[in-house]
Amino acid sequence: MSFCSTISVRFHSALKIAAVAVLLAALSVPTFAQKKFSRTYPAPSNVRLQLMNKSGTVTVEGWDRAEVQIVASLEAPAANIAPQNLSGTIVINLVRDNQDRRDVGNVNFIVRVPYTTMVDIETRMGNLNVSNVRGGLVRARISTEGDITLTNIGASAVSAENVTGDIFYDGDIVAGGTYRFASTRGAINLRIPFNSSFRVVATAPTTRNISLGVFGGGAINYIGDGRRVVGKFGDGSATLSVTNQQGSISFFRR
Repeated sequence: MSFCSTISVRFHSALKIAAVAVLLAALSVPTFAQKKFSRTYPAPSNVRLQLMNKSGTVTVEGWDRAEVQIVASLEAPAANIAPQNLSGTIVINLVRDNQDRRDVGNVNFIVRVPYTTMVDIETRMGNLNVSNVRGGLVRARISTEGDITLTNIGASAVSAENVTGDIFYDGDIVAGGTYRFASTRGAINLRIPFNSSFRVVATAPTTRNISLGVFGGGAINYIGDGRRVVGKFGDGSATLSVTNQQGSISFFRR
């Protein structure tokens, strides 16, 4: 065999090996790539969203359409998702849907809902974000670690709770409303309108780090060497409870 023929055989062999490698790589992509889930439901004016995740980020955004759009990115091993539409309540429960599985990957949700939707979301680990809703309820709970961010909220009942992580609330304090924020470690920052009226109980037993900012001019009492602040701002029509065991509490003018 001539020298040129030898080079030609080797070249074609290398091409075959490269082609096989490319094919194997292409076949392996679906194993590692994120899976996508998408579904849309028609929504009545008083729709409610209930979502319980295991791990991952949940983002809920208000929009001007009469429908609920659910988009999720599933990391391997992919979780089962089986949403239900139960008489005006959209239920997504990954704990129930994956109860017989030891381990599933993170699921990151983006859910778009009508502005007037009541939002009730929970996860074991990960961040929770809610924006641009004014339904009767916003509830966000993280049972272990993650940040909660609530922006442009107009609900009359708001509850945000985590163990480790920050909580940020930017929204209204509605007359007669109930607002509860609780954490163990992290910073709780509340940005509310200056014309808000509320009765407040703010407790930071370990750090005593409570800053009312411009809202400190009301009928405010400091108890236990600053561990708790109790008082009223305006006519006190709403109820505001803030507890942070090992972190800070700060109020800001919106």
